[in-house]
Amino acid sequence: MHAPVAPQDLHGVGWQRWWRRPAGGRDVFRVAAPLVVSTMSWTALNFIDRVFLKWHSGEAMSAAFGASAMWFAFLCLPLGICAYVNTFVAQYFGDGQPRRIGPAAWQGVYVAIAGVPLLVVAYVAAPQLFAWARHPPEIMDLEIRYFRVLCFGGAGLWVCAALCCVYSGCGRTAVNMWIDAAFAGVNAALDYAWIFGKWGFPAWGIEGAAWATVVSLWLKAAFYVGMMMLPRSRRVFATGQFGLDRQLFKRLLRFGGPSGAQMLLEVAGFTAFVMLTGRLGPRAAEATALAFSVNMLAFMPIWGFAMGACILVGQHLGENRDDLADRSTHTALAMACTYGAIMAVLYLTVPGLFLKPFFNGESAASAAANSEIYGTASRLLWFVAAYTLLDAFQITYVHALKGAGDTRYIMYTSLTMAAFLAISTWLAVTVFHANLYACWFLISAWLAMLAVVYRRRYRAGYWRQMRVIDTVHQA
Repeated sequence: MHAPVAPQDLHGVGWQRWWRRPAGGRDVFRVAAPLVVSTMSWTALNFIDRVFLKWHSGEAMSAAFGASAMWFAFLCLPLGICAYVNTFVAQYFGDGQPRRIGPAAWQGVYVAIAGVPLLVVAYVAAPQLFAWARHPPEIMDLEIRYFRVLCFGGAGLWVCAALCCVYSGCGRTAVNMWIDAAFAGVNAALDYAWIFGKWGFPAWGIEGAAWATVVSLWLKAAFYVGMMMLPRSRRVFATGQFGLDRQLFKRLLRFGGPSGAQMLLEVAGFTAFVMLTGRLGPRAAEATALAFSVNMLAFMPIWGFAMGACILVGQHLGENRDDLADRSTHTALAMACTYGAIMAVLYLTVPGLFLKPFFNGESAASAAANSEIYGTASRLLWFVAAYTLLDAFQITYVHALKGAGDTRYIMYTSLTMAAFLAISTWLAVTVFHANLYACWFLISAWLAMLAVVYRRRYRAGYWRQMRVIDTVHQA
């Protein structure tokens, strides 16, 4: 049952009312804006990383993109569980149980520890994984080297994903913003030094880019552990209670497991798409890597708005205010769509703004090949512009459903849809010998279907009665 309408819900008219009311623009922006800045800092880092590697060689840039997609696919199941600590923290915070927040975060760290054998398997299996993709030998060698170095940073990413939730789940997202920006800067500096051999360091090329990521991830993880040990954190959030809580650990696996599976399935489908389109030739692979690198400039900030929706849905459901949870979702969606629309227009009208930095370091010998790659990537941005708003819908609704705990439905949907993307791309490339643009039409159609499916699930309203915690708050 909804709580009565607060008096401030009725103040103002039009835009002022939308901005000032509870769960309106001001409340969502306060939580989401730092998350958007955080995602933009890491997006800028990845963009710079790809630009540096493109300057080093087009093959290195293409290989790093494919290898990082494969690495991320391996990380997704534990990562989704660790990141789901965010929903537990948000609901505990909304329900008035702050001293359950620290123990919840440490359960995520135990998931990270348990996931280490997966990284060992990934390291050993790397040659077989990339042999399946059937990329040219010189590309495959670079992919394996980059992938294996990244495996040393996987557990660091998981620890960061769990511990950062102590602050983001409470709505203190500015803390995450400053930390992410600082360590993105560290990563960028190490990229420059270790790819090109600057400031007295050797030139490690593609492996230097991977080691920059690994070192910055572990430094950030150590910083978060230090913050957990601060006296105020121990006093308010009980972060000193870092023992294994079996009941809480099981609840995290129960709700976070399907969330991690959903992330794994969708990223696996996307990775299959990247690897299969790589069979169309080096130039097609390079153009695809460029387009997706540029796409991240739209995707990650939209992800930040969606994370804001996830946090606020969790907090308001902890307060038993599903009406405010719903309003938070649609406010965040409006912001995400506005940003997405702006980026779509820029992709269509000034593609060179995003693509030309990749080609500033080209040699005269490679100018002709790069001209063809540039033209193909520009046309691929048409597809990116077309599906950016679809991305905003599906990402926002997925995060809202996760904020409530509706993770099993999301997992089953992802299983079906990831299989569709992987199988349809395989058929297009190997059976029908489709060109690159046909493959990109497939991924655009896939995102359209996801947007429709998750919107229908959200509107059905089952999420309104869901909780992932044992509540003490009374309606």
